[in-house]
Amino acid sequence: MNKSGTFSHAAAAPPAMAGWPLARLRTRFVREGHPLPRDLEAALRRDPRPGTQALLREIEERRRARRVEGQRRRKLLRAERALWSAGFSRVAGVDEAGMSPWAGPIVAAAVVLPSDFDVPFIDDSKRLSAAMRAQLAGEIRSRATAWSIGSASADEIARFNLFHAGRLAMRRAVLALRPGPDALLVDARDVPGWDGPQQSLIRGDQISYSIAAASILAKTTRDAFMRELDARYPGYGFAQHKGYGVPQHRAALRALGPSPAHRLAFDAVKRALSSDEGD
Repeated sequence: MNKSGTFSHAAAAPPAMAGWPLARLRTRFVREGHPLPRDLEAALRRDPRPGTQALLREIEERRRARRVEGQRRRKLLRAERALWSAGFSRVAGVDEAGMSPWAGPIVAAAVVLPSDFDVPFIDDSKRLSAAMRAQLAGEIRSRATAWSIGSASADEIARFNLFHAGRLAMRRAVLALRPGPDALLVDARDVPGWDGPQQSLIRGDQISYSIAAASILAKTTRDAFMRELDARYPGYGFAQHKGYGVPQHRAALRALGPSPAHRLAFDAVKRALSSDEGD
């Protein structure tokens, strides 16, 4: 590396990368995660300068992280692989979001992933930042074999109760899949009105790759819908708290009364609207 920070072992590096500055190498092989060519790595290792050696350590740390992620992903695919081996080629993971908020719909997603789907860091949506969920949701939508969304409104939650409304949202998501699934992996419940094989997995969004993918689509879709409700019914803070029962939401209910999006059958909502409840 010379004084300008350019890698100087041009003879040992791939021609297209000869003369690249370390900052560009870091972008390509650390941030973007491209494989480091062997001849370039060998040349880098011969350069004793601290900047070059620091870059190599970053690349190795990236490799370790990807190995750990690969092992985690293989564990998350156990249920899918068992079904694929049994002849079910289109296995849908199914999950929902929005069971406990005081307002807005329950949103469910169903996702069929191809067997070669290889997107790192898919996990239970609750374990991910909003930015990571948004990024992964785009990957899932563009690369899944099929995905779909179903929902149940606040009125349907009042009519059917919370549990059955959640199952209804899941059923709608499954029936909307094109092509349809051969088998289902469902987070902690069953999907009614679907005759094919299905497995209910407790904490499925933490142990199944497909269910985790569905949890991400359900969460990001519902969050987007709550932002729309915030514009339609301003003052409640839906865009910020997504309908959950935070103090800001309780105060808004007291001041404004309920909106058409509120789940009036919820005891917590009734208490929040009661003048007898202390803050």
